[in-house]
Amino acid sequence: MYPIIALSFTGLLTLFLGLDNPKSKLILPGTVLFLLVGLASNFADWNAPGTYFNNMIEVNNPTIIVGAVILLSALFLVVLSAGQFEDENAHPAEYYALMQFSVVGALIMASFNNLLMLFLGLEILSIALYVLTGSDKRNLRGNEASLKYFLMGSFATGILLFGVAMIYGATGSFEIGAGASLAHAPLPSKVFFYVGIVFTLIGLLFKISGAPFHFWTADVYQGAPTIFTAFMATIVKTAVIFSLYRLLVTGFAYEYEFWVKIILVVIALSLVIGNITAVVQDNFKRILAFSSISQAGFMLMALTGISERTFANLAYYSSSYVLATISALGVLIVVSRNTLKDGRPNENIEVFNGLFKRNPDLAVVLFIAMLSLSGIPLTSGFWSKFFVFTDTIGKGYLWVLILAVVMSAISLYYYLKPVVAAFRSPEAEQPAAEVSALQKLVLYGTALLTVILGVVPGVFRALF
Repeated sequence: MYPIIALSFTGLLTLFLGLDNPKSKLILPGTVLFLLVGLASNFADWNAPGTYFNNMIEVNNPTIIVGAVILLSALFLVVLSAGQFEDENAHPAEYYALMQFSVVGALIMASFNNLLMLFLGLEILSIALYVLTGSDKRNLRGNEASLKYFLMGSFATGILLFGVAMIYGATGSFEIGAGASLAHAPLPSKVFFYVGIVFTLIGLLFKISGAPFHFWTADVYQGAPTIFTAFMATIVKTAVIFSLYRLLVTGFAYEYEFWVKIILVVIALSLVIGNITAVVQDNFKRILAFSSISQAGFMLMALTGISERTFANLAYYSSSYVLATISALGVLIVVSRNTLKDGRPNENIEVFNGLFKRNPDLAVVLFIAMLSLSGIPLTSGFWSKFFVFTDTIGKGYLWVLILAVVMSAISLYYYLKPVVAAFRSPEAEQPAAEVSALQKLVLYGTALLTVILGVVPGVFRALF
């Protein structure tokens, strides 16, 4: 609860830091400090569970851990953004303020106990991202991505809100546990309730890029500035997957036989569409966009096997995915900064050609990230997939497990594309990319954590 309040105030304060001087040198370190304050305040309620705002928000150790993942992701991304907003038309104070407001929305989504708070958190998260996606006004692709994201996101939010209205009409309450009163009711009396669950799921599955609600993903990931693409791929996905966990496992567990059918269909479509489509992509951000669709399918597999380890498995998977994605897109941010194509940063696979020769450390970071995303042993990505596989097979969904293994094998092709390019001999000599000390710290740190969690996964899981 405390980081929600803290970042709401610091977001406003960040705007004032850029009031007199939009390029003030205090904006970036100030934002880092504010996020550190939010991260520290996040643990104030450790081992002290409680509810706030008339039981609308619940805080306990699991929600604190999710909040820590979100806040650390934001902190890493803010550090990586150094040097990204030096253009004369950039407004870094507004960007960093919107990032903090978006984090507030993500934190609300991770701890809601009332469907109105879910809607409020989703809107705070989304509206900030609609603006950030189109923040580079001179980039026509970015403008298109922002408009597409806004229009499709608005429709998805409307669908979710309709679902919330149906649930309220069926139960008379916005509490996520209110539907328990209908658990043993005859089917005709639960029609509106089931309609509400379906529409609410559609709204959330859109945000997590679950197929067939994924059509916006590739264009938005490619069009947005890379730092905000990383923000969407990590913080948004983490917030939404845990809001789905709270909604389905905590709130609607008694209707498991109904909603699991929907989740299974989305898993199958996400795995097939995400992996097959990623194979033919040459743009690195589009590869990671379709990869994120596939990763959404893997994350949803954890929800199919409700057990006492479901939260731990989902938290481990989310953390592993966040670390690998920040590493991969962080390397792209650094490498593409001074490599232009048609006046824009080159984000195609070719930008990594010869990376090992000119920046061997960045090539190793990229290598570890790609191995983790593909699920290779000795990385956290291997164990994250293993844990969600055990959730799925525990409920007897063998066909889902087989499909997931096959799609994981296919994913090796496109995940190794940038790795092959990085270790390929360059056609022409290129200068080494400039990396600040803090950026190196983040990239080395995320890569090292990916390996540590892969070698000793019990270190993280011991928290639960």
